[in-house]
Amino acid sequence: MIIFYLNDQRIEVSLSPGVTVLDFVRKHQRLTGTKIGCREGDCGACTVLVGSLEHGNLTYRSMTSCLMPLANAYGKHIVTVEGINGNNLTPVQETLVNHNGTQCGFCTIGFVMSLTGFTLSDKRVEKAIASIDGNICRCTGYKSIERAAGEIAETIKSKPEEDTLGWLVEKNYVPEYFLSIKDKLKSIPFAEKETLGNTNFTGGGTDLFVQKPEHMTHENFVPLFDDPKLNDIEERDGMCYLGASVTVTDIAESAVMQRIFPDLEQYVKLVSSTPIRNMATIAGNFVNASPIGDMTIFFLALDSSLVLKNGPHSREVKLRDFYKGYKQLDKDPEEIIEKIFFEIPEEPFRFNFEKVCKRTHLDIASVNAACLLTFDEDGKIVKAHLSAGGLAPIPKYLAETSVFLK
Repeated sequence: MIIFYLNDQRIEVSLSPGVTVLDFVRKHQRLTGTKIGCREGDCGACTVLVGSLEHGNLTYRSMTSCLMPLANAYGKHIVTVEGINGNNLTPVQETLVNHNGTQCGFCTIGFVMSLTGFTLSDKRVEKAIASIDGNICRCTGYKSIERAAGEIAETIKSKPEEDTLGWLVEKNYVPEYFLSIKDKLKSIPFAEKETLGNTNFTGGGTDLFVQKPEHMTHENFVPLFDDPKLNDIEERDGMCYLGASVTVTDIAESAVMQRIFPDLEQYVKLVSSTPIRNMATIAGNFVNASPIGDMTIFFLALDSSLVLKNGPHSREVKLRDFYKGYKQLDKDPEEIIEKIFFEIPEEPFRFNFEKVCKRTHLDIASVNAACLLTFDEDGKIVKAHLSAGGLAPIPKYLAETSVFLK
């Protein structure tokens, strides 16, 4: 049984875990405001908001419903455009209208949901434009939409730090029922994930539901996305540990990771788009085994290790040794990645991640590379780890180059 809240309604449904949220809201609930576009997470026409309890706080993020399996909705608040509208347009919708930010209107729903998600977040006002980096418009032109986003950002500057949700309800950004969602989500029983004896696992689904959507719709799998046992980031004894279900956004917003890597925001914004980063897990990126996987290249340069788990048994393997050939892994089918860890580099050090692609954002890499250099007091390199993607059938740790630089 999959239990969650869809707008203001409690949903309890027994369907295949691989049915996408997009198909569920349109075909099963007849909520057709959410549009079918590319079905690959690129266009943003299917954007919904997903509210989840994180350390007792209710947090909303935008996600592309075409790639989100229904199983990942368990315990969440899924919000479609029908769930933010009352009798009148919201301030976000009014602002888009006033700036002529819509033409054919097919993409408008996605922009509305992404910008509404921005108002619900605690992100800085200058992040308004970044919040719509996963939405494509083919006819209006982006300047009018950007002007609308800028006005929305200015308007919510007066949003209080305390009782933010209450202020947004008062100003009609979201309906009043949002105030009761936190307690309602707490009433949903915790669903224990049984991994022992299973061989099919998914994280955010952002690769699998692009590569084989029809197969995944009917697949029976264990969802590991947002598993509380797998989504922590912690620093301990000079090491940094990340749970397998940590998303790219979790990494970007982690105080631990930001402290270690001051330029982290610049690296992460090169990875896909906001809705995809909100869904994509690091373990999923590793096991997808793409030769140009951005997060794989990032963590290879940190000489990271994986903890593989099968029931009570676990083992460690270096990420550089995890790839045996194209799409071939040092991993048994019953094993899951439980965590990733790396030694926090000692100062002084320099880390950098680069990516070359056909467009700056929302694109796969043609080639990508990362480098970690640690220096002594005289500026001499004492440790070096380099990685590169797009040079071989596997994401490559540049072992000989790393040794040469030491």
